[in-house]
Amino acid sequence: MTVYHFVGIKGSGMSALAQVLHDMGYVVQGSDYDKKFFTQIALENAGITILPFAEENIQPGMTIIAGNAFPDTHPEIVAAMKLGLPILRYHKFLGDLSKGFISVAVTGAHGKTSTTGLLAHVMGGAKPTSYLIGDGTGKGIAKSDYFVFEACEYRRHFLSYYPDYAIMTNIDYDHPDYFANIEDVFEAFQKMALQVNKGIIACGDDEQLQGIQAKVPVILYGFAEENDFQARNIQVSEQGTTFDVHVRNNYYETFTIPTYGKHNVLNAVAVIALCQYENLDTETVKAQLTTFTGVKRRFSEKEIGNQIVIDDYAHHPTEITATVDSARQKYPNREIVAVFQPHTYSRTQAFLNEFADSLNLADQVYLCEIFGSAREHQGKLSIEDLQEKVPGAELISEETTEILRKHDNSVILFMGAGDIQKFQAAYEKLLEVK
Repeated sequence: MTVYHFVGIKGSGMSALAQVLHDMGYVVQGSDYDKKFFTQIALENAGITILPFAEENIQPGMTIIAGNAFPDTHPEIVAAMKLGLPILRYHKFLGDLSKGFISVAVTGAHGKTSTTGLLAHVMGGAKPTSYLIGDGTGKGIAKSDYFVFEACEYRRHFLSYYPDYAIMTNIDYDHPDYFANIEDVFEAFQKMALQVNKGIIACGDDEQLQGIQAKVPVILYGFAEENDFQARNIQVSEQGTTFDVHVRNNYYETFTIPTYGKHNVLNAVAVIALCQYENLDTETVKAQLTTFTGVKRRFSEKEIGNQIVIDDYAHHPTEITATVDSARQKYPNREIVAVFQPHTYSRTQAFLNEFADSLNLADQVYLCEIFGSAREHQGKLSIEDLQEKVPGAELISEETTEILRKHDNSVILFMGAGDIQKFQAAYEKLLEVK
């Protein structure tokens, strides 16, 4: 049996894929940097070997799955080429794997990971379902009917997929280091839509998605009456959010989710629509929705003393707005404090004003230094450029998190896609000491 060797196994998608293959009975190992990543915990728990990068890791008989962050000049990939081993990029391998199931690709500029996690949880309660989630979580279920997976639009990687279904949550301008403008993003999604084989579940409230054309039925969901699946009568309580779903203006059922914010309602309606389209048991769907505990780094909460500390992956203005909205709905009587680390100079430059607008929705803002990506280590602007546009915003470092203690009975949102967790860890350690 071949050994699947993952180059960059700690990547969120790579880690999840390694877990899927491991569960399916394949021999899996991988390599990466020695630095600790939250994605490696699941790999270690599964007993999957993680090695430091080294040419010696590559042996005859292996199949190489290469993370998209690593070029063909990477020493391990070069060694594999010399041995004539099969080398497959992550998205190519995932595309081939998905063909063996009734596949559901979840895509969109925002909400992919949360929706994929919710869909996997709900469908898994009704039928055997394998899944790959972009928070580093993956599961391969024996004799699965379905395979639910996150499909990323970056560098048009999702064009490697030909799924039976696609859920499209929204189209928004992001990844300015790759996409030229919103029209460029739309073109990528349009091409993806033409590769879907059975049906598309698309958010009809999203202006861009309203223009999507496909060879298969497009089922629209959202809050507007024009949608095929519409959420109405939204009620917020301590238990979460309850809403009615109408299918083509006819009452279908009432559902409750243990989360808050309009974006979470939309994600749930997308999942409900797909499950109804596949004739999955409605009562099972209702029950599964109430027990979803969320995905990693999406509104992950801790109560420490009289503060609520939340870790969230929000790194785009739209996502920051949604996270603040969720916090306001769940904790209407508490101060909302945002601790934000911008991710990449190009994104910060492109959305400087939009970042300011979304952050100004919080009661107090603290800003961390910009986190550069592997593709860019510095840019023309600095964190002070953003600070100038957010009245009252203060700069914060790992060494100065003590200042957060003064926000008594508050909700503190640590937001970002870089290493914002180290700021949260420093603050939590400080609280333990005191």
